[in-house]
Amino acid sequence: MHHDTTAGQHRHDDTSATSGHDGRRHPDVDEETARFWEEHYGRHERVWSGRANPILVDVAGSLPAGTVLDLGCGEGGDALWLAARGWRVTAVDVSETALARAAEEAAAAGVTSRIEFRRHDLTRTFPPGTYDLVSAQFLQSPLELPRAELLQSAARAVAPGGRLLIVEHGEVPPWGRHDHAHARFSTPQETLAALDLDPDRWDTERLDAPRRQATGPNGEPGELVDHVVLVHRRR
Repeated sequence: MHHDTTAGQHRHDDTSATSGHDGRRHPDVDEETARFWEEHYGRHERVWSGRANPILVDVAGSLPAGTVLDLGCGEGGDALWLAARGWRVTAVDVSETALARAAEEAAAAGVTSRIEFRRHDLTRTFPPGTYDLVSAQFLQSPLELPRAELLQSAARAVAPGGRLLIVEHGEVPPWGRHDHAHARFSTPQETLAALDLDPDRWDTERLDAPRRQATGPNGEPGELVDHVVLVHRRR
């Protein structure tokens, strides 16, 4: 569901896609969703670049370290970057393969004590608790996703004084247009409206669509558009 497209586009073994290490199936994980992402990650030794998403770096780099929820953490690029800067990270993903890779990277980087990895199918369950920062980086999927409900849950997980950062693809990357020519992406304004926030409790700090240069999966250069929503919950 996640991440920097410089390494491609969005996570063990098909037979365990909806099972834990005890081999039992989990009703809180949709079988189709789990299989899709396991196959996706299983096709590649590594899917993402390992670098933190640039807008997250820009936003979180100016904030005091606190607690952060990383939704759709993938192979852990954002989680590791945050933990290295003192954040206490709860990182969730549906893919056991992605979570295992992220945990290995965290151990290698010496930040395991500051990251808790949890398996969640966000179409069915949402992590409990509240956080100083909730980060939803490219939480987009070709599978059915209850987007508005999910983002509203993300907003409810923001602690008083905290922030919700949503970054989404604003258009199909140049190298993917032949496959997704008819895709439509919500504008930042539409995403903000879907959150249905109380204006007496929330301030909008950023609502824009910056462009950046990136490299496609086969090394082709191109320009990407990110849709950004950053909102602050008043104390």
